[in-house]
Amino acid sequence: MKKANDKATKIAFKPAGDRVLVKPQESEDEKTPSGIIIPDTAEKEKPERGTIVAVGEGKRTDKGDVLPLRYKVGDKVMFSKYGYDEVTIDGEEYYVIAESNILGTFGK
Repeated sequence: MKKANDKATKIAFKPAGDRVLVKPQESEDEKTPSGIIIPDTAEKEKPERGTIVAVGEGKRTDKGDVLPLRYKVGDKVMFSKYGYDEVTIDGEEYYVIAESNILGTFGK
């Protein structure tokens, strides 16, 4: 049974080729070493972390074979600062990122 605040995890967008669709990590208030809290409303750069919500089929070789992506839905990733395209789907902001612009994963 779904709760009223649960979001649908199924997205009707399928990235092309070796791209993934990432939901950027929500920004949080930051605290300086001296204890000063910097609110998330302060101007700062966009997050470079997020969670993969959809993946493409993989990269096609010159021979036409498909090399599957090494990342999967649910992976928490860090990506290149300028290596994504911003898209809006159903009023939510997402990033489309090529597999080569993913720097690594967090967890497990």
